[in-house]
Order: sequence, then structure tokens, then C-alpha cells
Amino acid sequence: MSSARTAERLNRILAMLPWVIANPGTTVTEVCARFGYQRADLVRDLGIVFVCGLPGYGPGDLMDAYLDDDEVVVDAADYFARPLRLTAAEALMLLASGLAVQASEAATPALEAAVEKLRRALIPDEGAIDIDLAPEPDTLGALRSAARGGHVVEITHTAMASGRTTVRSIEPWGVFAALGNWYVSGHCRLAGAERVFRIDRVRSVVDTGERFRPPAQPPAPTIRYTPGPEDVTARIHLSPRAAWVADYYPVSVVDEGDGARTIDFSAADPAVTARLLLRLGRDASLVSGDDVAHTLADLRRRVLRRYGDYAENGHSGASEALR
Repeated sequence: MSSARTAERLNRILAMLPWVIANPGTTVTEVCARFGYQRADLVRDLGIVFVCGLPGYGPGDLMDAYLDDDEVVVDAADYFARPLRLTAAEALMLLASGLAVQASEAATPALEAAVEKLRRALIPDEGAIDIDLAPEPDTLGALRSAARGGHVVEITHTAMASGRTTVRSIEPWGVFAALGNWYVSGHCRLAGAERVFRIDRVRSVVDTGERFRPPAQPPAPTIRYTPGPEDVTARIHLSPRAAWVADYYPVSVVDEGDGARTIDFSAADPAVTARLLLRLGRDASLVSGDDVAHTLADLRRRVLRRYGDYAENGHSGASEALR
């Protein structure tokens, strides 16, 4: 998937749909409370469900999802009434995906049982399937052991965006693989909040000898960005053409209407926000954020200098797009 935000949205839709179908007459309030929705987000997700189905797209091929006053209505398409029959290739891909989650040690007991049943059905003769995830960084073993034993560790970490190296104590909750890399999630004492670190950016791990009590239900292991007090926050207005930014990046939506959105975008380095604004061009405007405004102005000047000759040779569009 293109981002963790997309994965979270898909997971929430897949969790919400069976429950709503099994509980006809459920209200918007109940769905929002159970699955952490805001009403506007629920409406958007139901709009996605409404166009889901099989080729043919007749009345019996699509799902019907909408709000009837305060009731959430989902009528399953006809093909949901029949047991799903996988092809051999589809079943093997499903098994490989389940084994990959197992290898990352993020599988729940229910998934473990389902993978074992599927494995016995596909490979009854005790055959083996090897799943190779991302290469294991040198510090992976130490972080995995610390998470299992509830040990506080001191890590030396270099941030990808800013290049800044910090030494911080963390309480690791779990290690997982995603998007071709290994990550550790946990409570960072330096930030005073949850953080997710890419393990190949962790240069060293030292066990402090201190123990910690992990949360009873830690957040699901996923790649997410949690803004901290040291981060730079800018308010940005997005035209309808750039409204996708609010779905792709971890932002706070402060206003929306007619397809446009106003968001608060946080980053450890103002250059991250400035580069995004430069790419979006006239489809986004900076509402507030002095650090980002100064960085963006400097970035525009440097880009104009680099491509000055190109603009002088009659390609004024490149220059105008940066102003």
C-alpha cells in the first residue's frame, strides 16, 4: 500500500463492514464510537464501499452503503451470500502474506490459527514455504529481545528527515516489518510519547537494566508519525486537487468544504513541509508557519537559480510555476 494512513483506513473499513452487516439498524453514533470514526470520515468510507463489486457492476454486483437519517445501512452484494472460493494462486498468495506477518512477530492468535489451517489445506505433506522479509539490521535482535522481556534500552538514532542523531531511552513494545523495512514501536522517554523508529537508522542499542510494564493493549504495529513539541507545525489550505494530502500524510484536518481542506502539517524539519508545498504549486497555500515560509522562500530561490538558464531560454513556465 502507498502509506500507513491508507492501510489504517482499509483495515477500519474491513472491520466496520461485517459488524454493520451483522447488526442491522445500527446508528452513526454507535459506529463512530466503536470504530473511532468522525461522521465525515464514515460518509467518505461508505462512498468507497458503494462502488465496490465485481465486473459487470449491475445491481447484484455492487454493495449498497449509505446513511438513512441516523442509521448506517450496508446491503451486501449477491456474491457475498456464497462462500468465497479461492483459486490455487490466490490461496497461495494469502498463505504467503499470513506467513510474512508471522515472521514479523505481529500475528494475533486468531491469525496464527487461520494460517495453520490454510497451510494444512494447501500443503498437506508437511512441505515448507520460506518467506524472506527485509534484511535484518544488526540491532534487530537486541530490540526484539528487549520488547519480549520488557527491558528499557538506550538507542542512538539518526532521523531520516533532518539527519540529526540523538541518544534516547525507549520502552520497546514490538518489532515489525512493513514497506520493505524493519521498525520498532514503543514509548520514547525523550519525546514523552509513542514513537516508531526505523531500525536501520538505529546505530546502537544498550540495555539499561531497567524493566518496564508494557501497556495492556499497545497500539497496532504500523508506521505512523506522531508530532512532538520539537516539531514544526504549519497550517496549509489545500484545493480540491490537493485534498489527497490529508489522506496520505498524518495531519490534523481543521476545516473542509467543497472538496477543499485546511490542515495542520507537522514535521521534524521545515524543509519537509516546504518541499511538499513546492510540489503542490498553486494547489496549496501556506496559511501560517513562519519557519516553513522562510524555508520555502529560500528553496524557491535556490531552484530558480539552478534552472535560471532554462527559464531564460524561453521556458518561462518553469519559472512562473515556482513564484
